[in-house]
Amino acid sequence: MNESSDHLLRSRRSSESLFSRFQVAGLVVLTLIAVISKFYLPRLIPSAVWLEVPLLLVIYFGLMRPDPVPALLFGAFVGISEDSLSPANLPIGMYGITKTLVGYFAASVSQRFNVGNSLIRLVLCFFFYCFHAFFYWVMRRALLNQVVPFDTQLTLLHGAFNIAVALPLYLILDRMKLSDEH
Repeated sequence: MNESSDHLLRSRRSSESLFSRFQVAGLVVLTLIAVISKFYLPRLIPSAVWLEVPLLLVIYFGLMRPDPVPALLFGAFVGISEDSLSPANLPIGMYGITKTLVGYFAASVSQRFNVGNSLIRLVLCFFFYCFHAFFYWVMRRALLNQVVPFDTQLTLLHGAFNIAVALPLYLILDRMKLSDEH
């Protein structure tokens, strides 16, 4: 290679790393806003108690980045952040474990499916919401010995509510990702 092409490659890498830093910073800020709003928004809008925007972000991150390790770490970050704000009667780690598993499995599934298709993303989002709810219920019963009911119909309804929110959220995140690439 000559000096000018070498310079172009280095400047392109530095601009790509700059964009990826902005994406990571934006994702962290958006995630923290989502986690905080999960606990304070239901005070203003009671039906928002079933809105799981932090989970939707974990699913999106896992589906868009098919490497399981960063998705697992992002899920753990989101889950522990939620645990730190959750009510005092639940120990830290419950959301951390479930969101970690969702992040890992979403990234693993994205290696097998074309997650660029919005319909496939929404189906996977619905599945992972139900998986999250079920696994959280299992952990509360098995680890904490709490007798809590699992209402399948209500879980399916809340899953549908969350994919209705995920559709515009994922479109916005896709546009942010595309605008960062250009």
